[in-house]
Amino acid sequence: MCGKDYITMRMAEDFFKYYEVPLDSLRLPNKSCRAQREVIGGVPFYMARISKEKYALCGGKPLEKNITHIAYSLSLLSAAQVVGNIVRDPVIKIEYTCVYPYTRSVSLSFPVIPLSSEMLMRMDEMDAKVEMTLYTDASFTSAYDRAPTIHLRNKVYVEVKVSEPKDFFVLGVDECWATQSSKPDTTQQAVHTLLHRGCVTDGTVTILHRNASVGLGGRSEDGSLTRFSFDMFRFVSEPHDLYLHCSVQLCEPDDHALCTPSCKSIIKREALRADHAHGLLSYGPIRVEMPDQPQPSLLKMVVLPVTVIWTLGLFLLILLIVAKAGRRRIVDTVQ
Repeated sequence: MCGKDYITMRMAEDFFKYYEVPLDSLRLPNKSCRAQREVIGGVPFYMARISKEKYALCGGKPLEKNITHIAYSLSLLSAAQVVGNIVRDPVIKIEYTCVYPYTRSVSLSFPVIPLSSEMLMRMDEMDAKVEMTLYTDASFTSAYDRAPTIHLRNKVYVEVKVSEPKDFFVLGVDECWATQSSKPDTTQQAVHTLLHRGCVTDGTVTILHRNASVGLGGRSEDGSLTRFSFDMFRFVSEPHDLYLHCSVQLCEPDDHALCTPSCKSIIKREALRADHAHGLLSYGPIRVEMPDQPQPSLLKMVVLPVTVIWTLGLFLLILLIVAKAGRRRIVDTVQ
């Protein structure tokens, strides 16, 4: 396991018991750096864990470098089992290498930075970076580089993935919901649920890709990602902006079933082990494109009352003329 600060070799205890190799005989090239026993999820392992600072001290091989990567190589050895003046059991030697890319910075004359939410999760001595990003269309090639503004009923394309390491963990997206504020656990504002236990709860949600399969060598495919879409909406009350939240968990390849929802079955998923990594991603704001509302102009507000007054005055004048004409007719008739 090639972590950010530590390099770890982990193997099941049963392997060494089969070859009758005791724990106290396992060491790195420097005898002072020994293996330890640790139980993870009820399974005992023999582990050799060193920091990068102690790499050379524990007998690490000379670093191998090229223009893009740097490699750390170590060996886990078992001491020879001496009986009398002979050795019959073979010495176990396990070699392992961690390859890290160099970090390089490039710049353009203008920024092209996708807007995304990311977090660092730690599981079994290994760091994993998980990201949530919104894309402009179903090709998932162009991410929004600023807070998106989307029309009602237009599709919102969401991708949640493990970006580092790209081919080890399986990602489970448990819950996704929208709120009116950036706080995912708000109880004072409206909340709308999109996914619950990994299953669709909004009729417009479409799961476009869910990776919980395991490929060759026990590695998860496509960088462990989930893609889904939903129709844009807004809350009845203001504010109309949305904040999207998703709770996620990481599973190792041999436990990938725990990160796979059973939406068509009434059987509940197996309870998660305590050592599974959980995290929460939040993205926003997602702004709603509102139709322009006609605004009354100041001229209309002034002209309208004047027009009403003139109309009313003209109507009264006509009534007065008609009344006078009626009186004259009555007087002429009497005479």
